[in-house]
Amino acid sequence: MKPDNFLSGPTNKQRIYIIDFGLAKRFRDIKTGEHIPFKSGKSLTGTARYASLNTHLGFEQSRRDDLESLGFVLVYFLKGSLPWQGLTAKGKTQKYEAIKDKKTSVTMESLCEGLPEEFKTYLTACRELKFDQSPNYSHLKELFKNLFIRKNFEYDYVYDWTPRSTTTSYRGYKKSECKFTLKK
Repeated sequence: MKPDNFLSGPTNKQRIYIIDFGLAKRFRDIKTGEHIPFKSGKSLTGTARYASLNTHLGFEQSRRDDLESLGFVLVYFLKGSLPWQGLTAKGKTQKYEAIKDKKTSVTMESLCEGLPEEFKTYLTACRELKFDQSPNYSHLKELFKNLFIRKNFEYDYVYDWTPRSTTTSYRGYKKSECKFTLKK
């Protein structure tokens, strides 16, 4: 998972789309329904910047890793960078090693500094999941739903990057009220 895999829909249908499932795989065996077996010694798959720590450690990926990766993407969206960006190394192997070392040493408090507590809670919960453990999706969604309510946001499908038409625009906003807060 990486930021490039998230797209917003057209203005008449405000949605976020997730694309590119080229590396996706089943976490259960189709015939038996059993969870895939744990393996170690695997090479890194995916984008190193957003990969879970367990992926860097060479462990088979499971649902916990997808959730941790999503957490890194959310932190990146909100802060504009991650602590392991910009590390220098002689080659790809050394770079991946440096990223792994940084992910190992950075605390959740430091990673989520300046963000609402829910982000640290989410990432900590993801990191604590066992390989074959079923995540408590309801709890994880509830964290952000409660944050949304606490911040008095309105569920109006109008995002910060939604362009407004000329004078009186979408949902009654004036063009001058349009805000764009995306970071590079």
